[in-house]
Amino acid sequence: MKRRVLPLLVFAALALASLPVLSQTRPIRLIVPYAAGGPIDITARALAERVRDTLGPVVIENRAGAGGNIGADAVAKATPDGLTIGIAATATHAVNPWLYSRMPYRADTDFAPITQMLRVPNVLVINAETALRLRINSLQDLIAYARANPGKLNYGSGGNGSAGHLAGELFKSQAGIFAVHIPYNGGNPAQLALLSGQVDFNFDNLATASANIRAGKLKALAVTTLKRTPAVPQVPAVAEMLPGFAVDTWWGLVAPAGTPKDVLARLNQAFVAALQAPETQTRFAALMAEPVPTTPEEFGAFMKAELAKYEKVVKASGAKVD
Repeated sequence: MKRRVLPLLVFAALALASLPVLSQTRPIRLIVPYAAGGPIDITARALAERVRDTLGPVVIENRAGAGGNIGADAVAKATPDGLTIGIAATATHAVNPWLYSRMPYRADTDFAPITQMLRVPNVLVINAETALRLRINSLQDLIAYARANPGKLNYGSGGNGSAGHLAGELFKSQAGIFAVHIPYNGGNPAQLALLSGQVDFNFDNLATASANIRAGKLKALAVTTLKRTPAVPQVPAVAEMLPGFAVDTWWGLVAPAGTPKDVLARLNQAFVAALQAPETQTRFAALMAEPVPTTPEEFGAFMKAELAKYEKVVKASGAKVD
């Protein structure tokens, strides 16, 4: 009997060692490719807390720099065992591959999708005094004025290649208008320029713009999600006039390419449950963020489509980072 038990024990040990499992003694490392304190960091920490009971400790590691490329590259080059995951965002996985002359990773092949996390609408806002003076009360009015007065309107953004810049270029292209782009060194200076009337309109993050919209300093003409957002249901989507227009700020979870499918499935199950929890949705609503849990396959297809979309937008904008 002893002779039979020993080989069985050895076989069981080898079988267990060969299975890709998430260790309960070692914490999962979740790399956020941006500085602490921003919306992406805040939401990552909230989800890390909610999955503690199912996945064990999840430690947030902020690896900011190069527009998110440093942190994303750290995920791409990590061991594909499920113990290192990271955030994929609009910039890191759709814009930067076309914006930067040299990329340390391949957005389309170096990652295994887990789930999309959140979507935050951007909003086309115009200075309220400008809107009154030019009698622009709707998106239709803005387009009509711009077509009748080419080059007389301008818009600001947080810099060349920023979300606001690319949204503006896509809008100009689809609407058949011309407006002068004025880049600023960050989103806050761009918003101050809009509030002071130095620029006429911006594409801004809804969470950032909402206070000034409520105060009557800015007029919201349209949101950039494909459909209207529950946060401001009275504001139409740009796509209602320009079909297919969609420029969201989104982010989700990825692992290094080669991570076993059963590990990805377990991660997906835990994080999707966290995203669907009522407490999570209430907390994220304060950030104007809409949870969008998906399967790994759905998130992978979404990122592929976004990468293709932004290739055209970035190249049309002429923005480049060497």
